[in-house]
Amino acid sequence: MRIAVFSTKPYDEKGLSEAASDSGHDLTYFEARLTAATATLAADHDAVCAFVNDELDRACLSTLRDLGVQLVLMRCAGYNRVDLAAADEFGLTVARVPAYSPYAVAEHTIALMLGLNRRLHRAHSRVRNQDFSLDGLQGFDMHGKTIGIVGTGTIGTVFARLMRGFHCEVLAYDPYPNDEVVRLRGTYVELDELFERSKVISLHCPLTPDTHHLVDERRLKLLPEGALVVNTSRGGLIDTKAAIEALKSGELGGLALDVYEEEAELFFEDRSEQILTDDVFARLLSFPNVLITSHQAFFTNEALANIAQTTIANADAVAAGEPPEGLVEPA
Repeated sequence: MRIAVFSTKPYDEKGLSEAASDSGHDLTYFEARLTAATATLAADHDAVCAFVNDELDRACLSTLRDLGVQLVLMRCAGYNRVDLAAADEFGLTVARVPAYSPYAVAEHTIALMLGLNRRLHRAHSRVRNQDFSLDGLQGFDMHGKTIGIVGTGTIGTVFARLMRGFHCEVLAYDPYPNDEVVRLRGTYVELDELFERSKVISLHCPLTPDTHHLVDERRLKLLPEGALVVNTSRGGLIDTKAAIEALKSGELGGLALDVYEEEAELFFEDRSEQILTDDVFARLLSFPNVLITSHQAFFTNEALANIAQTTIANADAVAAGEPPEGLVEPA
């Protein structure tokens, strides 16, 4: 099978090439994001391999179908940028990596939470400038605090287990409660109650029409004083403009993000020599109680290896006429 790999970085090429070394697949690597404008690069290929910010809308999928592409391999868990109805109409199989390393994301969530709470980003900058003052760096003990977890799939459950290690009370919200969270002595509550009671809220749910801007102006007003919100899931879960207003008013004590709803034009590239034209993102960067990383929660040795191996295994299954492990069914 000939596979066109888009949004390729050196670590992607290394991992996929190693995983595919004995598979017989022929991989072609492109740095460009997959969009309707770049889809023609997949000419003479049987499949495309896309990443989290590639745009597989109807126009893109139509072009892929016309080129003879039959398989879309998402080397990530999320597929909210794939028009599944169009893919089904065009006869395209879509497969993803449903789980690569829940520990990677859960551990990065804790890093963001602790870094934001103790203002480590500000402290590091000060010390580098030989400023050893402590004013403005005061945080709170995480021990015994109430942690709200929105979404208790594999990652949310691992995060809950880690927070129980901090002796935190765990509140959870998910339309499909997880018995493991209950065994960890987590308590499922309604979403508004979770916002009202949690000192830290961590988002681990998928982005769907129902969860878009789940964190909005109304829910931000429910937060207790000084509460923190951490998002390592999908940027669109948070209404960013509402979060900015809540930061300005003090209703939101701090915000830690590994994802951003308009990240596609920003993340995964070195833009240090460019003017930042996203005024909303620039405003976020101006707050001392905001900590942002550029979608790196997944970025561990183990996760990259699992992503590459599962992606190639999905291609192997389709080539053999079998359903892939990560098959995504049409909505």
